[in-house]
Amino acid sequence: MKASGRGGEGLESWEEHVSRSWRLDPPLLVIVGPTAVGKTSLSLHLAEAFGGEVISADSRSFYWGMDIGTAKPTPEERARVPHHLVDIADPDETVGLAEFQDLAYAAIDDGRARGKLPLLV
Repeated sequence: MKASGRGGEGLESWEEHVSRSWRLDPPLLVIVGPTAVGKTSLSLHLAEAFGGEVISADSRSFYWGMDIGTAKPTPEERARVPHHLVDIADPDETVGLAEFQDLAYAAIDDGRARGKLPLLV
């Protein structure tokens, strides 16, 4: 079914639009919520099912040694699917928003280039 408009000709259907959009700009799955609601477990299941990679958006997970008091994925969880932006800085370093964005965009683009579904968690 074509979208209506001036004559309805030449307009693509919603399905065609989504299909074309995904080819041009592959999806990014974002999982958000408070600590301890199951975001990591869900991200692992989805990444395994759809060939994805996890990109951590947790500001405490960036830092080495900050495992207590955070919900950082365990080494076993990180071994199941590739994880990005985990343990990337010493605790005395600052990872600012601009740096995080650069790193996250690079991880997203890299995964997409390899046909992976990026999951920002």
